[in-house]
Amino acid sequence: MNDADLSDAEINRQFMPRLAVPDHESWLAAHAELSEVARQTIPCQLDIPYGETPLQKLDIFPAGRAPAPVQVYFHGGYWRALDKSTYSFMALSMAPSGIATVLVNYDLCPAVTLDDIVGQTIAAVAWVYRNGADYGCDPRRLYVSGNSAGAHLAAMALAQDWKTRGLPADIIKGACCITGIYDLAPVLRIDANAEIRLRPDMVARNSPLSLPLPAKPPVIVAVGADETPLWIKQSTDYAAMLRAQDVATELMIIPGVHHFSITRSLADPAGVLPRAMRKQMGV
Repeated sequence: MNDADLSDAEINRQFMPRLAVPDHESWLAAHAELSEVARQTIPCQLDIPYGETPLQKLDIFPAGRAPAPVQVYFHGGYWRALDKSTYSFMALSMAPSGIATVLVNYDLCPAVTLDDIVGQTIAAVAWVYRNGADYGCDPRRLYVSGNSAGAHLAAMALAQDWKTRGLPADIIKGACCITGIYDLAPVLRIDANAEIRLRPDMVARNSPLSLPLPAKPPVIVAVGADETPLWIKQSTDYAAMLRAQDVATELMIIPGVHHFSITRSLADPAGVLPRAMRKQMGV
């Protein structure tokens, strides 16, 4: 199946997860409830600024011991919706294993462009590296992850040349990109672009599928088998590109889950994704 051979209506169906999963609101509501449990049961420090605008804030769930390896997580929502607080539940599977969790917010389209959001992603990772030790995080063991648009942002962090920013080239030790989008060309053809405001000139520089990785940490690329075919293809193509660059890549096509249910296992210490992430981290 090739994007160019499909109508705009079909591209919209394939690349709009909220159309593919009619009960998505119930999944998001359940995510929010589980995340409230996490914030009530795990010590955390919320809304720490890493930049100047109101949404440039992050939540830190320290591990029980320090210094701890840290997962820096970027939320989804097609860069125009949702919030870090929806995914606090990730700490439920990380904290028991001695892993700190940092959940990142960023400004949303249409108030900003995708270029701006990628810049904020870089700023957030740099902030955690420089300041995380004050919150029990080990900057030498920094990993990035995210779902949907957040997986795209994690992938963009992998594509940065961190040395040009005065930071170690290998600042990121590994990544888990969950149900992400890595070639942004289809976004130009979907209804949500009225808010995203992606322009043709922005596609190449913001598409991880076409960007080299200056450093080559291991990467998990995960997608639900119940996603639409073109969404799954985004992950298989990205995994193939990583392998072509000699990146140690684990492609996980997880049966029985879709765009919204795949993240639920992040709350379960025994879940397939947390287990893969902890293995990558050596925990």
